[in-house]
Amino acid sequence: MPATYTFDVFSTVDGFGSYNEDGDWGGYWSKQGPEFLDGRLTAYGEEQRLVLGANTFRQFVQLMGPSTGAIKDLDPVNTLMRNMPTTVVSTTLEGPLDWPDATLVSGDAVEVVARLKDESDVPLRSHGSLSMNRALMAAGLVDRVQLTVFPVVSGRTGAFPVFGGAADFDLELLESRVLDGHTQELTYRPTLH
Repeated sequence: MPATYTFDVFSTVDGFGSYNEDGDWGGYWSKQGPEFLDGRLTAYGEEQRLVLGANTFRQFVQLMGPSTGAIKDLDPVNTLMRNMPTTVVSTTLEGPLDWPDATLVSGDAVEVVARLKDESDVPLRSHGSLSMNRALMAAGLVDRVQLTVFPVVSGRTGAFPVFGGAADFDLELLESRVLDGHTQELTYRPTLH
């Protein structure tokens, strides 16, 4: 049976995955609380493989890479993410990668992830990597979209629309919960419309 693949993504209420240089929100739009952080520890504490596209991987290295990262004292969630077995899918990066337990795979993300799903003994999880995951959704390779919606509207400073340019999808709600009284975590099964 193929491994499950979860596209894990953060969003503002108006659909942005991050904010531009004019934004002064802080990490997690300054809305993280103990339930959110405990949920992230649980999600990333399970045995699984992280799958990242090149752009997100570059951002991760810039922020929390072992030798070049700007964040020297990582919180427990980022420590877990940094130390997970990771596959980086890229046609532009060259190794070696400045990341523990990372494997660089060159090629088309759809082909790489289809092969990973067939060969992996553990679930696959991707955080961010928006364009890669939109392509994987269109190819029917994403089993779950875990969408965490933070209670902010970033109309002026929002950057990277999470589903901008994506195909049309029907979403079956598998799970929903409210974290810390204000942040929604929604897990969907996507199917091409």
